[in-house]
Amino acid sequence: MKEILIEQNPHWTGSKQAFVPRDKLDQLISYLPLRQIITITGIRRCGKSTLAKLAVNHLIDTGVNPKNILYVNLEQPSFLEVRHDPNYLQTIYDTYLQLADPQGKTYVIFDEIQFFENWQVFIKSQYERSDIKFIVTGSNSSMLSNELTTILSGRSLNIHLDTFSFTEYLTFKGIAYGSEIDRVSNRIAIYRARDEYLQWGGFYEVFTVDDPIIKKDILISYAKNILYQDIIPRYGLRNAEAIERLFFYLLSNVTGVLNYTTLASTFGLSKQTVEEYIRYFEDVFLLKRIDKFHNKPKERIKSSKKVYALDNGFLQIAVKHSENLGKSLENAVFITLNQQCEHLSYLKDTYEVDFYTGDALYQVAYDISDAKTRKRELRSFGYFPQSKSKPCWLISYETSETAEDVEVISISKFLLSVKN
Repeated sequence: MKEILIEQNPHWTGSKQAFVPRDKLDQLISYLPLRQIITITGIRRCGKSTLAKLAVNHLIDTGVNPKNILYVNLEQPSFLEVRHDPNYLQTIYDTYLQLADPQGKTYVIFDEIQFFENWQVFIKSQYERSDIKFIVTGSNSSMLSNELTTILSGRSLNIHLDTFSFTEYLTFKGIAYGSEIDRVSNRIAIYRARDEYLQWGGFYEVFTVDDPIIKKDILISYAKNILYQDIIPRYGLRNAEAIERLFFYLLSNVTGVLNYTTLASTFGLSKQTVEEYIRYFEDVFLLKRIDKFHNKPKERIKSSKKVYALDNGFLQIAVKHSENLGKSLENAVFITLNQQCEHLSYLKDTYEVDFYTGDALYQVAYDISDAKTRKRELRSFGYFPQSKSKPCWLISYETSETAEDVEVISISKFLLSVKN
């Protein structure tokens, strides 16, 4: 145990690690002085551990004794045999106290805490102690939210972390974009980065390698690790092959409307089982569904759902991978709007508008150079009453202009205009 803690806490011996900056760090820093437990949720490999370690660096930089900060990755294989015993978290903490002998307030970071059963019992038992500040990370949305609501109600603040945004990606690549001068001067580099980002998404380990075959291998390994480590064992699923096939099939159909009856027939499952499996994909941040908008909440719940991937890179590993750039464009717009809007929906009747946030309408069309395509896409807005009082945006690959009171904006400008 002592060896593990020393290995995972190099800051105790003055070794400061360097990490790629993330935009959510400011939010995390603002929560540090508060009593509440900080939870960081997000898909595996999106950078939750890095964000927590950036917080470690910040604490040290602001004068906190490094030995007052404990970081533990609970996914460590050494903990495998004790994951059913929440009391072992107390053992970890007691060992830390003996080893580091911290004086005063301590900061305890438990990474991937969902690997320990009933972890929230230990956290709650320690919460009342004002000299401990907890930061926990997890890769399952319903588990963290349900258990925190039940036992730690009112005692936690959540930060959701996605894979790298386009602006974070540009920062990593050292491409300045902050001013109009930067964007004009670096337009070629920005366009090249845009195409890479639309194709491969925002996983750090994916965009730091050049070989497309290796990129795909990494994305496949991510998806399968999530399926076989976070879903199948947690829910005791026996039909592992079916759930894997369903996930990769759904990747071929992102941006489309789900038909549970057809999916059930295709995979030899019940309609209820298909819906359950898709909820599991949502819980671990692989996919997300959005409702068709309706003024009545019950009707929204019953409405047909559209499905999207939560990282564009996953589109590259679909069963029937398509080079349809329009699909990649729409999925990227979804990811960006989903980060800003809790109740994102789409509008559909005779015509369809891809996204409605409640404040604005968004349509996505890769190329509007054709007059008929342009007319069709612009006409869709006018069919819905929301367009009379809400801003309307048409997002294309390259075009930026104003047409019939609709702002047409290129995907580059859209991604750069969004505040994360």
